[in-house]
Amino acid sequence: MKDTIKKKLAIIGTVGLPANYGGFETLAERLVENLASQYDMTVYCTTHNVPKEKRIKKYKRASLKYIPFKANGAQSIPYDTLSILHALFFADVLLILGVSGAWILPFVKLFTNKKIIISIDGIEWKRNKWSLPAKWYLWWAEKIAVKYSHFDISDNESIQDYTAMKYGSLSNVIEYGADHTLEVEPTQKDIEKYPFLTRPYAFKVCRIEPENHVHLILEVFARYPNKPFVMVGNWKNSQYGEKLKIEYNQYEHIHLLDPIYDQRGLDLLRGNASLYVHGHSAGGTNPSLVEAMYLGLPIVSYGVSYNRTTTEGKAKYFKNAKELEQVLTSTDSTDWFEIGKTMKNIAMRRYIWSVIADKYNHLIMQTFEVGYKSSVRPITTYLDYGDLKNVQAAHLANQNLFFEN
Repeated sequence: MKDTIKKKLAIIGTVGLPANYGGFETLAERLVENLASQYDMTVYCTTHNVPKEKRIKKYKRASLKYIPFKANGAQSIPYDTLSILHALFFADVLLILGVSGAWILPFVKLFTNKKIIISIDGIEWKRNKWSLPAKWYLWWAEKIAVKYSHFDISDNESIQDYTAMKYGSLSNVIEYGADHTLEVEPTQKDIEKYPFLTRPYAFKVCRIEPENHVHLILEVFARYPNKPFVMVGNWKNSQYGEKLKIEYNQYEHIHLLDPIYDQRGLDLLRGNASLYVHGHSAGGTNPSLVEAMYLGLPIVSYGVSYNRTTTEGKAKYFKNAKELEQVLTSTDSTDWFEIGKTMKNIAMRRYIWSVIADKYNHLIMQTFEVGYKSSVRPITTYLDYGDLKNVQAAHLANQNLFFEN
């Protein structure tokens, strides 16, 4: 694709760049790094917590546009909506991450020729953290997103199965990459700051929410003073987190740390762990899980289909405190070593950013070549009654099957 005829791509739905928040932000940054030579890229960013003097206009060959709403929670609806409306003035393709602004997509598709690619970000409406009205909106927005996009993306085969069964849509599976993670050798200064680095420990990083089973995991590790546990998360963002931190900070072998957004700092703690504990029960391919896999950590994971799919059924799994306790006490070091090696091999095969970017690039190009959305439903479901009768008559008139004489 020549520079003079670059297509314009808008990435909508992230907190913004540089990436220092979560999976969508890391995805946006890696797409910019890998695809900016092929597309004229714009990434939408929130002004929240970004002072005016720090709002840069360009980042790694992408233009940045700022919207005066938060990118998360209820404000994500006007945030995504305004981003979409602004992008209509210049972009050829809208890559929308999340369904918050999906309500406007029927109008975009009806009145413009813009191409719409949307990642539904797991089954967001099932998350326990949302109120009933929020769940209802996200459920409805998910339906609109799948119906009115040119392509929809699932980050996990289990999510693809869900959209196929519910909407008849053949979603495109594109996971997350993990090769931005670092293998960090601890310095003496690191060890002075984190003395637990000198002995084996289990590790977890996540948002502190009930659906990530933080309470269950802490409950189990509290019983085993000989198994140090380190956890990084946003403890101050909820009563749930604050209560857990107060309760479990009293255990000398449990280390509860505030969020770390520096890549080296996070990978120092994660990469030198002897075990990664993954408690997520909602979503799809979770970035923190594939990052741990890329670092070669053995994984013990909450046993929902998304996590089993990500790890190809080759990690250890639990569904309650008793099962987690059994895994921790009955798995020997040789088994953990083999699991870690297997996780690394899976990650090297599936969760590399150049591979992920190629999949996005292929999908973007397809939006200009394919005039219809693939479906898993039989074509007869779209026929009216008269046409269906004709098909039935033709079928009954030719009943010789392949195994008949």
